[in-house]
Amino acid sequence: MTVKSTDSADSFLILILPVALAITFLFSTWRLLLAIAGFIVLLNIFQRYRWQKWSKTLNPTFHKLIQENQGRITTLDLVMRANLPAAKAKRYLDYKAAEFGARVLEPEDGSNAYFFVTAKTLGSIFDDSEIPVTLPELKSEQKTVVEDLPGATENLEQNLQNHSQAQAELTRLGETAHSFVTPTHTQEHLVPDSLLQSELAKRLAVNSSTVYKHRSNPDFFEWSRSRDPEGIAWQYSSEDKRFFPVAVES
Repeated sequence: MTVKSTDSADSFLILILPVALAITFLFSTWRLLLAIAGFIVLLNIFQRYRWQKWSKTLNPTFHKLIQENQGRITTLDLVMRANLPAAKAKRYLDYKAAEFGARVLEPEDGSNAYFFVTAKTLGSIFDDSEIPVTLPELKSEQKTVVEDLPGATENLEQNLQNHSQAQAELTRLGETAHSFVTPTHTQEHLVPDSLLQSELAKRLAVNSSTVYKHRSNPDFFEWSRSRDPEGIAWQYSSEDKRFFPVAVES
């Protein structure tokens, strides 16, 4: 029993000794460790500040290359234009690619290619994807066959005439339907009987406080008419707390 208790005490000392040494080391050197950690943080902040400042000086060259190459740029392009080391140019392009979500293309001549989508490049893509609406011309053999058919020319002219008549009928029906749907001029510009202060302010395109400030002025008649979209003058009724249109004598 004595031997077992001695072995357990020795193993406990072996486990607790490194912990005690670590605690002692941290207690005696915590100021130094804190200073080192603070120095590392400040160094990272300073390096990030220098990187952002340097990137701003390179941005005009980068933007010009993007415009010249329609959104496509390689590391070699930036190296040749800005006279930079390859590693620094690649780091800058990787940073811009992550910022704008650019697409990294397959390497060309050992240099990565980046594709930045701009409004100009997007418009050119849409222009290239448009389908031509011109009908294919008949081959000479097909023309000969059509001309040789009995009555082919007359039938073709009759079909074209029927097509023109159908288009004219559709146009007439569309105009008729539009006349039923589109409101008349009188309906669109129907003058209300009276308006609240907020409603009149919205009609005159001013703030409600502006209407409140001018409603008691003698020139409110001319002031409201000059700002009304239909040239209507308004007057305020203190009894009804509303604004009423005033008929202007011609």
